[in-house]
Amino acid sequence: MYGLINIGFGNVVSGDRIIAIVNPESSPVKRMKDEAKAAGKLIDATYGRKTRAILITDSNHVILSALQPETIAQRFKHSMVEIEEVLEEIRREVK
Repeated sequence: MYGLINIGFGNVVSGDRIIAIVNPESSPVKRMKDEAKAAGKLIDATYGRKTRAILITDSNHVILSALQPETIAQRFKHSMVEIEEVLEEIRREVK
């Protein structure tokens, strides 16, 4: 129910498909990134910049972003607030 979330440089992801936003520095996350690359499930949305966040999807795709995890999380929060406002407006119209 999140809609599209901007992950930097005009790239967007379906918020409903994201299950985690993680910091790329830990060894397990680096292994996950390497495994996704080998499986053809790595999406690099960094435009050559340093990877600052890794998004994990429900289809096991791994998406690299140059934005901080906190920035992406804030965009998710903002998206949810917008959706709640639209739903509230619809509820008022129905009454």
